Amino acid sequence: MRRLLVFVSVVVAVDTLFFTAMTPLLPHFADKYDLSKAGAGVFISTYAAGALIGAIPAGLATTRLGPKRTVLAGLALMTAASLGFALAGNVWAMGASRLFQGIGSSFSWAGGLAWVIAAAPRERRGALLGTAMGAAVFGALLGPVLGALAGVIGTRPAFLGVTVAGAMLLGWAAATPGIEQERQTLRAGLLAVRERSLLAGLWLIMLPALLFGVLIVLVPLQLNGQGWGTIAIGALFVVTTAVETVLNPLLGRLTDRQGLMRPVRAALVGSIVVSIALAWARQPALIALLVVASGIAYGSFYTPGMALISHGAEAAGLAQGLAFGLMNACWGVGALIGPAAGGALAGAAGDTIPYLILAGLCLATWAATRVGYAEPVGDLP
Repeated sequence: MRRLLVFVSVVVAVDTLFFTAMTPLLPHFADKYDLSKAGAGVFISTYAAGALIGAIPAGLATTRLGPKRTVLAGLALMTAASLGFALAGNVWAMGASRLFQGIGSSFSWAGGLAWVIAAAPRERRGALLGTAMGAAVFGALLGPVLGALAGVIGTRPAFLGVTVAGAMLLGWAAATPGIEQERQTLRAGLLAVRERSLLAGLWLIMLPALLFGVLIVLVPLQLNGQGWGTIAIGALFVVTTAVETVLNPLLGRLTDRQGLMRPVRAALVGSIVVSIALAWARQPALIALLVVASGIAYGSFYTPGMALISHGAEAAGLAQGLAFGLMNACWGVGALIGPAAGGALAGAAGDTIPYLILAGLCLATWAATRVGYAEPVGDLP
């Protein structure tokens, strides 16, 4: 079990590394290719579009091919996309590479998480999912470092290194023993998606994707406009994701012991406060402080959300692979809409409006938890 958890953790870490590497590089590409805020948001969103396109096929692949083969397919796509990005000569080729990286991400996550859940004791799922999420955040931590490095040595050598890492992971995956697939048709799976806690868990994955999606477009462009360079912006997001890396395993253990709703409600209150503060913040130092705070508030949804999805899927008779495929789809929707809509709204009406809309979404979600809509099922804590 421990070896499998380490492997899956490394897979999701490398996967998220490519995604977050764009954060400090965004101002550079926006200047180089003359992208507006809306155009920059669309460019960032191509990864999420790929994740959305690949989500249901990835979930079905876990039930037809098994988690191991699904992970292998995801790693192969990620490796090829990283090579394509390294060799791309224009923004269209870069966007296409990120699209296929997003598709590969859906396969890696659906297969990897289903693999872990199949081998995990029920009472330890929160801790194990928290560990995997912490590893993903660690990959997100390294992403800005890679982006800052690419800003110094060039995009091509930096992302060729990611290609080599992907090839090594393919070999590791091939040598790892697989498990039997959990067969289920798509129709049967979709009919099972009625459980409230499952639906709540899916929303708790979409919500932070929206929150972070707006943040990673508006903050780099705003700080760059006030004189911050690629390395400084990268360092800020490194600190933010370092906080998340420590936070998620702790959240996993907390949800196993004390239940899922307490950390969710606390995260919602924190997200409301942070989003409203970001709407009015103009000083770079204050913005930087709020970005770090957002890592705590926004980042506290993922582990409880994943635990709700796993438990809700079990209660509804939904295959775990399909459940995590739906999770990828929800994340893809949030990460697609967040940067694109946030960038477009900011370009038309200023940065304040997108942040206030996010605060409103968090407030509505908090109200839903107070009336018991998202309470876990059965004998969960």
